[in-house]
Amino acid sequence: MRITITGHHVEITEGLSSAVNQKMNKLAQHYPDIDAVNVVLTVDKNEHVAEATTHFLSKDLAAKHTSMDLYQSIGAMSDKLHVLLQRRKDMVKSHSHEKPTELEIAENISE
Repeated sequence: MRITITGHHVEITEGLSSAVNQKMNKLAQHYPDIDAVNVVLTVDKNEHVAEATTHFLSKDLAAKHTSMDLYQSIGAMSDKLHVLLQRRKDMVKSHSHEKPTELEIAENISE
């Protein structure tokens, strides 16, 4: 999985980079179909924002969290993204019902 980390009004330090990589690699273990994740970290006055976007099962997903601590924002954003990925996976899985064959239809009608 390719992880792109961008900082807006913040320098991407080794600690921030490792925190993002650690959280995103956990997601990659659960969802190996993810090719790339774009993470943007922003600091404005006292607001620390972490947002991530990815493409998963033919849909673009985005998660964002704002808090007073950037590491807390990264963790919460990762949790939100995990929920979105699971919801998308469940939705695709639930719609993949197989159509009944003509033999099954005929058996149901004769009963």
